[in-house]
Amino acid sequence: MRKIAIVTDSNSGITQDEGRKLGISVLPMPFYINEVMYLEGVTLSQEEFYERLKKDEPISTSQPNPGEVCGLWDTLLKEYNEIVHIPMSSGLSASCETAMGLARDYNGKVQVVDNQRISVTQKQSVMDALTLVQAGKSAAEIREILEAERRESSIYITLETLKYLKKGGRITPAAAAIGTVLNLKPVLQIQGDKLDAYSKVRGKKQAKRVMLKAMKEDFDSRFAEYAKRGEMCLEMAYTGNQEEAEEFKKEVQEMFPDYEIQMDPLSLSVACHIGHGALAVACSKKVTV
Repeated sequence: MRKIAIVTDSNSGITQDEGRKLGISVLPMPFYINEVMYLEGVTLSQEEFYERLKKDEPISTSQPNPGEVCGLWDTLLKEYNEIVHIPMSSGLSASCETAMGLARDYNGKVQVVDNQRISVTQKQSVMDALTLVQAGKSAAEIREILEAERRESSIYITLETLKYLKKGGRITPAAAAIGTVLNLKPVLQIQGDKLDAYSKVRGKKQAKRVMLKAMKEDFDSRFAEYAKRGEMCLEMAYTGNQEEAEEFKKEVQEMFPDYEIQMDPLSLSVACHIGHGALAVACSKKVTV
């Protein structure tokens, strides 16, 4: 039986410790703060990140160094026959495209999965890959199965502040100023490859209602057949506001009493574009064998 290694990045929300327990490799995403490079979960913790963000220090995201990616693959291939590499969505970062380019030199031994996942939904893809390894699938088969289900996930996010959307040029300074005065809270969505607007409401309480309603509609329509077969996973994420997230989790659980909710901090690559205090509810179809 082939030995297959699973690699992902820290955008999945999987920590280095969790990666070791799962038997997978987690590439830490690099960040530049005041032009100094930090690695998520290695030299930069979630708490430190939000402290620096709060101080308005200049933060920019980057992608793993190609040399480090290949170095990890080379090391793994001394012990494993093949690698399944699961990066964040190609629509949100160039790291997926870079990995696909690097993998061309590995004669099929490295299969890079582009299934448009991020954060908690990306984490589910990693768990699915582990299930498929146990089922005896090859690296190429695992990539094909995961990519075939690239649209079978959904994420809704609400924000505490419009500041970072304004900084990133996603909304104009005038719209941000009006939104702040009127206490407007955007609800954003990730349906596949990019972050888009979904709704705009007054106050966070209303935003949470909108997200719950949107998720319920997804379960009742898009994912109804999967839900009937017990193939859906319900997930939540947050940016530095765990206590608030735990409270919201109770509301989500009331609407979905039959589901166990997996909740993790949101990837810092997303957090630096939306700021502290965001809440997200998500779902993804799990692979069955």
